[in-house]
Amino acid sequence: MLEEKRLFILDMDGTVYLGDRLFPQTLPFLRHIKETGGAYIFFTNNASRSRKTYEGRLASMGIPATPDEIMTSGDVTIQFLKTYRDSSKVLLLGTPDLEQSFRQAGIALVQDDPDIVLVSFDTGVTYEKLDRACHYVRNGAEFLSTHPDVNCPVDRGYMVDSGSLCALVTASTGKVPRYFGKPHMETLQMIMERTGCQKEEMVVIGDRLETDIALGALNGVTSVLVLTGVTSRADVETSAIKPDIIVDHIGELFSTGA
Repeated sequence: MLEEKRLFILDMDGTVYLGDRLFPQTLPFLRHIKETGGAYIFFTNNASRSRKTYEGRLASMGIPATPDEIMTSGDVTIQFLKTYRDSSKVLLLGTPDLEQSFRQAGIALVQDDPDIVLVSFDTGVTYEKLDRACHYVRNGAEFLSTHPDVNCPVDRGYMVDSGSLCALVTASTGKVPRYFGKPHMETLQMIMERTGCQKEEMVVIGDRLETDIALGALNGVTSVLVLTGVTSRADVETSAIKPDIIVDHIGELFSTGA
């Protein structure tokens, strides 16, 4: 099934590494892809870091990746705003790294009277910021979010993520956001535009059913679930979202690691 694939869309945490620990199968797997004429792109829903920051993180683990081989849900959201909401003023709940990415893209970030309230992974969130976001959503601002993940996995377990903050805004306002990132079609469209690959030439690999595997299942892309992250075989049995392939780790796909 994988012999005809040209592009491997790889999740990061839980797929090629866990926390600060690089999986031993990762580097042989990546080398195999390049040696056989394929390509890979790292895609994460975690918009708290920029592509440049992720490039440095991957390099610190010895993982070869150029900026063009890294994408985040923040990048997808920026492209949407530049294409369809270019003159809009945006109230952003996000990290300083994400704010910098938006400003560099020429997006107008404001604190008052926004056209759009955009909620992301914000490790500096305060009651004042949430109340401000709710006020403007309640009064007609468009409600968007970079990604739907409710928790972000960390060494100690989980951190509150974008989807949980959105749930609070929804509870207060009755408004539901438009999400980007995995598993939404805008993500796949951006990958296709950047790489020139068609859906049948791609495979998405990750550890989360509701984002990684759903990106494939909902959009006609072959999907591979790795059991090195948050999902178990028992989870698959009870889920409506089914991967095309299940492996214990990415090394099993091409026998590149034990």
